[in-house]
Amino acid sequence: MLEIYGEKINSHLIIGTARYPSLNILKEAIIASNSSIVTLALRRLSPEKKEKNNFWETIKELNVKILPNTSGCYDAKNAIKTAFLARELFGTNWIKLEIFGDSYTLQPNPFELLKATEELIKNNFCVFPYMTDDLILAKELVNLGCEVLMPWGAPIGSGKGIINPYHLKIMRQRFPNIKIIIDAGIGAPSDAAFAMELGMDAVLLNSAIAQAFEPTPMAKAFALAVESGRIAYQSGIMPESDLAQASSPIQGVPFYHV
Repeated sequence: MLEIYGEKINSHLIIGTARYPSLNILKEAIIASNSSIVTLALRRLSPEKKEKNNFWETIKELNVKILPNTSGCYDAKNAIKTAFLARELFGTNWIKLEIFGDSYTLQPNPFELLKATEELIKNNFCVFPYMTDDLILAKELVNLGCEVLMPWGAPIGSGKGIINPYHLKIMRQRFPNIKIIIDAGIGAPSDAAFAMELGMDAVLLNSAIAQAFEPTPMAKAFALAVESGRIAYQSGIMPESDLAQASSPIQGVPFYHV
């Protein structure tokens, strides 16, 4: 099982709840994914609108762990305010901290991220920081008290997969006791499997399932891919070689000279 901030989780796949064709398909996809954590934006809550109440009722029926996020924030001040509102609303001190620095790539702002992380940890939040794959930023976040790092695989919604596996491998080696969750950029189940083969602890994704032609079976595909990648990493993947290596012994094999 995956243990995050002292809580045991029975899945290494975390999924988002946005951009699904319907609430029913969202519900089916969450069930098919076997995910026990879903993330959602606080700004989606609007008790005055009936359709939003339907959304929350659907989520509540699934009995999953809620990971609120601060999506849409561009500075530490607003992200901190959103985190406090989320804790009051959902009764959880978990927060997925997203602070964008660029509206085109949605790349996180590392400076505002560090400021917000420091303040939230002082106020007993369990911070899940959305970040790039920068090793120095990772070090600073861990020094502040983060037990989880959430580097992107690629920009949000791009579906490009893992664009810099080298950085992620180094991050895994440098922080063996920190949970590392790939957040953003995953496009295909093979991307999720690859992330897990690199030693990541979990994968968080949204668009790859929500925008699939058939979200429910795609959610199942991702669940299997994450499990497969995790087992492969734990089993020890054979090292690469630049030369061919025969799998059968060559001793006793006749050689013919032309």
